[in-house]
Formats: sequence, C-alpha cells, structure tokens
Amino acid sequence: MRSTRPPKSKLARWALLPVGAVVAVILAGCTQAQTIGFLPENSVGATNHTDRITALWVNSWIVLLVVGVVTWALIIWAAVVYRRRKGQTGLPVQLRYNMPIEVFYTVVPFILVLGFFAFTARDQAEIEAPIAEPDHRIEVFGKRWSWDFNYVDENRYTAGIQGQEADGQFVDVDRLPVLYLPVGESVEITVESRDVIHSFWIVDFLYKKDMIPAKTNYMYFTPLKEGTYAGKCAELCGEYHSQMLFTVEVVSRAEFDRQMALLPEGRLDATYNTNSNLPGTGTTSEED
Repeated sequence: MRSTRPPKSKLARWALLPVGAVVAVILAGCTQAQTIGFLPENSVGATNHTDRITALWVNSWIVLLVVGVVTWALIIWAAVVYRRRKGQTGLPVQLRYNMPIEVFYTVVPFILVLGFFAFTARDQAEIEAPIAEPDHRIEVFGKRWSWDFNYVDENRYTAGIQGQEADGQFVDVDRLPVLYLPVGESVEITVESRDVIHSFWIVDFLYKKDMIPAKTNYMYFTPLKEGTYAGKCAELCGEYHSQMLFTVEVVSRAEFDRQMALLPEGRLDATYNTNSNLPGTGTTSEED
C-alpha cells in the first residue's frame, strides 16, 4: 500500500519556511519608527525626558514579546506532542500537579511584575522630580474648549480661543493658541482647570498631565530641540473636546523674548474660572 505521507525532504523544506521568514525579518533590519516603538518620530530628543520614556516603552515591549513567543511556542508544542494519536481511546493520563512547572509559572511572572514596577518607578521619579529654580514658570489653564497661558516671570499672557474650522480643513492652525518655550532652558508648568477635567498633552513630549478642578498639578522638563509641536486635550471634556488644540513653539531665547514683547502684559488668574462649585469658593451644590 502506497503511503500518502509526503517525503521527508519535502517535510524538511516546509519546516524551514518559518525559520526563513524569521531570518528575513531580522535581516531586513528595523526602521526609525520601529526602533522607537512607533512613537512619534519628532519625539526623539525633544526634551530631557523623551528618550528615557522611549527606552522604557521599547524595552518593555521587547520583554513582553519574548514572553509571548515562549508562551505561543509552548502552546503549539503541547498541542502537537500530546495530540490524540490514531487508535487511542479514552482520556489521557491525568496529573494532579507538577511542582516544578507550578513554581516556574508563579515565580517568573512575579519577577517580571517586580521588574516592570522598579523601572517604571525609577523613570517616573526622575520625570516628576521638581526643579528647584526653573528658568521659566508658566501657568496653563484649561477651559472649555481652549487654553490660557500665563508667562509668570515675564508677566505676559495668551488668551486662547477654541479651534476654528477653516475652508477644507478641520481646524485653522494659525488661530490656535501658541505656547512659546525657549530651547535648552528648564520649565515648570503649572496646570489647572477653569471648569471640568481636562488633560494637558504635548504629543511629541510623550507626557501629559491631568487638569482637575480645585487641584494644581506640575510638569518639569527642558525642551532640547527647536520646532513646532502639536498639543491637545487628552480627556473627553465635552462637545468640542476635539477642537481643544494648541501649538507649542520651541524657539531660541532671542525669538522667545521677541514673542513675549508682542503679548499683552498681565495674568489671567483663577478669578476667570467658571466652575464656582469648588472647595473654598463659598458656594455649595445646595446653593446652586
């Protein structure tokens, strides 16, 4: 009787296909987008924190990918090796426990969790560390649906308006509020809300900070690369949340001083907040 099983040479060739595919991918190398974990390419070197955040992101995915490959391999191996053979009947031999395996799949995940926690806590502590004497202090107020920027040391401010639609465009970028930052100088940004919860996010800086009514949060960083960066609200805050946009311009010190001279003097403080039902305002929900 002729066997219907393909020759071993053909089986070997089929077995080599996945190996060849893996080798081809490795030899193809990684693009710039892949080396930074598909984060925004403009984020590379944007601030003194972005490369640290990128490294944490990419290395975490490498570890997780290794864990995933090992897990998939074990699943496939078990399914193939312990499959039901022709002529077998009944249930396979049952084991109540396997102590080495149980120790393995308990200890290894525990070590991984501890490792992720340690590296995340280390980087977060570095990113959140206050700057004792920042070169610039800026107040940012989120409001439905725009931003107010106070340049505290320069006594200047920008009163933003909601993103306006333009012909053939979702929003007119030229009319968005602009936050100016001098390159190479440390910044302390105070973020507050005038009404509901918002979130201050400069996309390419790879960090955001929630703006919670009656609470003040802080961001500390040093912009290192001149350029134009997009900013937006990252917390759903109402009907026109998608149009709560702004632009960040990281410029030279001379250009920063020139822009400051063009802005009005003063400060848009908390007296412009529209949410009166907050602690310390003298009103309560019953009075409203």
